Amino acid sequence: MSERTGMANQSTVMEFLLMGFSDTRDGQLLHFVMFLFIYLLALTGNLIIVSVVILNHHLHTPMYFFLVNLSLADICYITTTVPKSMAVSLTDNKIITFPGCVTQVFLIITFAVSELSLLTIMAYDRYVAICHPLQYSLILNWDTCNQMAVTSWVSCLINACLQTVITFQLNFCGPDMIGQFFCDIPQLQKISCTSTKVSQIIICIFGLLVGSFCIGFIFASYGYIISAVLKIPSVEGRSKAFSTCSPHLTVFSLFISAALFSYMRPKSLSFPTIDLLSAVSYTVVPPVLNPIIYSLRNKDIQAAVWKLTSKIKKSFLT
Repeated sequence: MSERTGMANQSTVMEFLLMGFSDTRDGQLLHFVMFLFIYLLALTGNLIIVSVVILNHHLHTPMYFFLVNLSLADICYITTTVPKSMAVSLTDNKIITFPGCVTQVFLIITFAVSELSLLTIMAYDRYVAICHPLQYSLILNWDTCNQMAVTSWVSCLINACLQTVITFQLNFCGPDMIGQFFCDIPQLQKISCTSTKVSQIIICIFGLLVGSFCIGFIFASYGYIISAVLKIPSVEGRSKAFSTCSPHLTVFSLFISAALFSYMRPKSLSFPTIDLLSAVSYTVVPPVLNPIIYSLRNKDIQAAVWKLTSKIKKSFLT
């Protein structure tokens, strides 16, 4: 489990133990079944979104291009944590290697930040569509959309690299139990045997810079959107404009509220059970709910899903 270093009475942890949801066999099997159902639901929902957008030429617009990026990020996001957690419950083997933990931290940060950055871009898309409809195709041409998507992913990777390096510059010499079902930075800081003040400050600065920019940009975009919508004379026009924004606004609200509760709540509310539930709320719930929200609140997606379903039925019957 650990390897001796040159420092007396210290060892470098080469493996970590992930905290499970239960120590009883029945509880572990229940957790496995629940997470398997949630994982399959998330995969199915997001793959449906990706498929209907790709196969339907009417949905080849910037709005749905970014929605496909969000669905792909959701698939990768939930795949980073849930399968490993299911394996832990099924085999009762809680070990995750040091390189595995590093990889998991890097991927979690990448896809978590990508969620926020893509939601920010999607807010800009709605702003242009509602506030500058006549210039929409000119402002958001395909070159611009591709550049925005690439910039978003590259910036997320750079941010993840920096935070991962800062986290694993800490020394881990035991205990090796991570109080979470995945390698979580706050939990890793708790078990470090060296001071974490500097790394906490740096990571906090990164989080505040990225979070405040994205959240501020989204709020500013919706300020302009609401102002423009209220100027539309007809009730039907206002309702139609708001309906195009409601799925995005709902997804953003759920994601940011879960993330803020997880990382900004006072230490007095930090208990193992609450920590587990809050982690589920921002790593597992968004990939499941996002496709459901977009499917229920978006008539174009509903029509495309219905059309695809009808084609599949006809192919089976013929």
